[in-house]
Amino acid sequence: MGEQVDGEQETGRAVLGRTLRYLREKAGKSLGQLADETGYDKSYLSRLESGERLSKVAVMEDLDSYYKAGDLLVSHWRVTRLDAFKDQYKRFMRLESTARIMWKFTPAVPGLLQTEDFAREVLSGAQTTADGEDLVEERVAARIGRQYLLRQNPEPDVRIIVDECAFRRPAARAKTWAEQLLHLEAVAMWPNMALQVLPFSTGVHHHMTGSLTLLWQKDGSAVAYKEGNGCSELAEEPDEVLRLRLSYDRLRDLALSPPDSLTFIRDVLEEHRS
Repeated sequence: MGEQVDGEQETGRAVLGRTLRYLREKAGKSLGQLADETGYDKSYLSRLESGERLSKVAVMEDLDSYYKAGDLLVSHWRVTRLDAFKDQYKRFMRLESTARIMWKFTPAVPGLLQTEDFAREVLSGAQTTADGEDLVEERVAARIGRQYLLRQNPEPDVRIIVDECAFRRPAARAKTWAEQLLHLEAVAMWPNMALQVLPFSTGVHHHMTGSLTLLWQKDGSAVAYKEGNGCSELAEEPDEVLRLRLSYDRLRDLALSPPDSLTFIRDVLEEHRS
């Protein structure tokens, strides 16, 4: 555990990589043996240990089980995944991870509800560099990994309003879109989830250019986070949070009820199938 020089901060991936290597060496395994016994590619495991890649959380769960390490690697992974996001987003993510109540509006299928293949398609469009594929896979892993927030114990109370435009812009692959719609249908029936669709018939509204998230912690404190047009803002001042909450309330009043939204999703799925 070497010291950092000149104030440099070691990345979460580097710390996780050293932990992976320590556990492997403690178990007396070579990378080849580990690959044979876990089914993961040797070069992939090597890149995890060197801090070059961020895995999916399921890989850390498998390795925790393999090493009998409790949830050590998963705990490290939850910190490490912050490396995949911009600094301005990290405080919001920390607050999101402990929120007891979560309200969101999004003009597109929210990352918390995306399937892996749909997320990969969304994140692949802007990548044109030679290392773009690795970057996409890292971001997909981080995005899908965030979804544990919806199922942690205790489960947060979640309300998500999705603009109808999200349902009118399908994935390029029919199978990917069908699976995404089926996932939204299933999520809409979770006991801790209220999923609502904001239909085109409501006309223009005040959050057409971005998303809005409101979070409440166990102590009752609240924050609001806005994203859109290439910028983001975390609001913590009570008056501003209240103003944004009222704007969310107006969207909720315009949206379809959760039962009607579920019917809407099923109708879109049926349209897609036919």
